[in-house]
Amino acid sequence: MAFHAEGLVAIIVFYLAILAVGIWAAWKTKNTGSEGDRSEAIIVGGRDIGLLVGGFTMTATWVGGGYINGTAEAVYVPGYGLAWAQAPIGYSLSLILGGLFFAKPMRSKGYVTMLDPFQQLYGKRMGGLLFIPALMGEMFWAAAIFSALGATISVIIDVNINISVIISALIATMYTLVGGLYSVAYTDVVQLFCIFLGLWISVPFAMSHPAVTDIGLTAVHHVHQAPWLGSINSLDIYTWLDNFLLLTLGGIPWQAYFQRVLSSSSATYAQVLSFLAAFGCIVMALPAILIGAIGASTAWNETEYGVPDPMTKKEADMILPIVLQYLCPVYISFFGLGAVSAAVMSSADSSILSASSMFARNIYQLSFRQNASDRELVWVMRITVFLFGASATAMALLASSVYGLWYLSSDLVYIIIFPQLLCVLFIKGTNTYGAIAGYLFGLVLRITGGEPYLYLQPLIYYPGCYPDENNIYIQRFPFKTLAMLTSFFTNIIVSYLAKYLFESGTLPPKLDFLDAVVARYSKEHMDKATLVKSDNIVLNELAPVNPRHSLTLSSTFTNKEAFNYVDSSPELSNAEDN
Repeated sequence: MAFHAEGLVAIIVFYLAILAVGIWAAWKTKNTGSEGDRSEAIIVGGRDIGLLVGGFTMTATWVGGGYINGTAEAVYVPGYGLAWAQAPIGYSLSLILGGLFFAKPMRSKGYVTMLDPFQQLYGKRMGGLLFIPALMGEMFWAAAIFSALGATISVIIDVNINISVIISALIATMYTLVGGLYSVAYTDVVQLFCIFLGLWISVPFAMSHPAVTDIGLTAVHHVHQAPWLGSINSLDIYTWLDNFLLLTLGGIPWQAYFQRVLSSSSATYAQVLSFLAAFGCIVMALPAILIGAIGASTAWNETEYGVPDPMTKKEADMILPIVLQYLCPVYISFFGLGAVSAAVMSSADSSILSASSMFARNIYQLSFRQNASDRELVWVMRITVFLFGASATAMALLASSVYGLWYLSSDLVYIIIFPQLLCVLFIKGTNTYGAIAGYLFGLVLRITGGEPYLYLQPLIYYPGCYPDENNIYIQRFPFKTLAMLTSFFTNIIVSYLAKYLFESGTLPPKLDFLDAVVARYSKEHMDKATLVKSDNIVLNELAPVNPRHSLTLSSTFTNKEAFNYVDSSPELSNAEDN
């Protein structure tokens, strides 16, 4: 395959345009708000992101290279097909659920990052523990989409995949480093437009290629391979449900999502943004589904690709760039390449900024340097943006399947963070002991279930497991959901058990070494003022922070405050009087 100078020039022009928009947005950030809260402007954009920009940036965060390439790959792979392309519906439902139940309590209480409520209730140590799976999730996600871009560029313009990944990562890291959320949000608007235009322009040309059979026929009939609509074997129904719940519920507790929620100008706007993004995810998945179907409907021996087909060559994960390269005219394939490049950077920059924001605020500032200056925090974020970008790039160069990394990125978030988020927002009376126990139980059950992608054999063989071609056992039982539910109920049970043992006098107060039950004023539990600056949110939106009086076992498990958004200023004044 020849080197295409025109394609390289097109990519360079596109990258320079994106970089220019990012730098302009960085300049806008610098002139927003006072100099004293620049770090917060980088994280949540001054909390003035409107519906238009917010809707674009939240959609673009999910519609990344992994989303587009992974969806096309799932539709193309024989025996799986559209039935197993769960991400479009799964992530759309995730955004809807996030808007209905999570966006309003998080935005109304004026948090700055997703980890703030955990550190407020469970303490800084627990916040540090939860940072680990959150960071790993963001890094796996960014690695998956960098891998998608490298594969695409190497296929279409025939440059080294490693070089293409590194240069793309540098561009995304550069404008994120200088501009923060403003740069990410405004470049997302341009990138989402490029994705929509580039892929939809490519579809008609690919579909009209002489080697492509009518996709309506191949959807239900075996022509070149199994029908691309796919099917779900009765033995695999529990695996399908496990993966679907992982994408739907595991798609909620991401800093990349809550960063948009918390940057919204109001709690209601945060909900609307979630619903707009859910619709956007469905719309943006349609061309990727069609490209996967076209790949499954192509007689590859009648194209320049030749034989064997992409599945036999183990290039199924690159089916989207292969379709663009071999079934579209050269100038059209470059439009498609621009679309995938846009998709990658629109998600990669979000993940890198999310990881950097959580580290700078929840680890560096709240755990170690409470008196750190704003300038110091800005530099910490810049350094970590570079380090996390480099880490994601390194993982991308080792990736073998876009879809495999994609699922893996949600695993730890789903099993560990999601149940903890439910407890911290909606379950009244949970404490640090329960949170730690739930964390450990969920982690152990997930690891002992094995991971074929990492060639990790299970230690617990659930019913229905079977060995694959590498003799690694595959679990059919929905053990990931089991691990998530175990983590959730363990948190509640251990929290109430610890509270009962200390309240009843069974355990002496000195054993409450985490100050989670007995201590009235705990140094570990940070005041609300530490987590939220008063000038970022109207005072009556703040939930009052009372001393940690123990709850009786007869009290309700449901935290009604999370659902009732009434003016709490009288309670605040009472708390101050006391």
